Amino acid sequence: MPRRRTLVSASILDADLANLAENSRRAFRAGSDRLHLDVMDGHFVPNITFGPTLIQHLRHIGKRPFDAHLMISEPGRYLDKFISAGCNSITFHVEVEEPIEPTLLRIRKAGRQAGLAVKPGTPLSALEPYRELIDIVMVMTVEPGFGGQSFMFDAARKILPAHDLFRDRAPELPGGQVHVDGGVNRKSAALCGALGAEVLVVGSTLWKKNVDMAREIQLIKALADKGYEKGAPLRKGRAEAS
Repeated sequence: MPRRRTLVSASILDADLANLAENSRRAFRAGSDRLHLDVMDGHFVPNITFGPTLIQHLRHIGKRPFDAHLMISEPGRYLDKFISAGCNSITFHVEVEEPIEPTLLRIRKAGRQAGLAVKPGTPLSALEPYRELIDIVMVMTVEPGFGGQSFMFDAARKILPAHDLFRDRAPELPGGQVHVDGGVNRKSAALCGALGAEVLVVGSTLWKKNVDMAREIQLIKALADKGYEKGAPLRKGRAEAS
């Protein structure tokens, strides 16, 4: 069977937190390539989830990548704890009201992938000053804070041009990835694939009662990969125009 292009990072936001370790293992057994950890502080977003201690305890379930998505006001203040917890990538929001460059540099110095997320209403131009410092652009297709929201198709338009941030960088820098987070399911997977997203954050749809998680992940990957094939002319036209 050919290897899928599109990766799925299973968000545990809507999982049963009382059985989080087993649910995380279940997501990996079902075909998730990564685990997406939504950290919320009740200030940057109107919700509170968990912190680095829980992530550290979860780390024993396996070696597959942990993606930390910090929806917190002061990522720099708590960064060392998330690094110590074993996060492979750490993404925080460009909208935070603190210096961004020092935090990105610290993430990369620790040997982890550094990412910046943009809310639906934030233009990609906000990321331009950091294009040499980021490995991940996370396009939010819902307003951050709660799971189970509907996919915002207008916000998804940023997926394709987000790849431009990784063009014309210093040759020693690795290629970057575009992650899409929010409302990703069967209905939106093909569009995300057509626009070239490498990683789809899939959450609430996986944790619904009686859902066959393995089949759901397989279908979402297949639909995204098919969308990628059909979207080739669109991406080529964008590359030639830029």
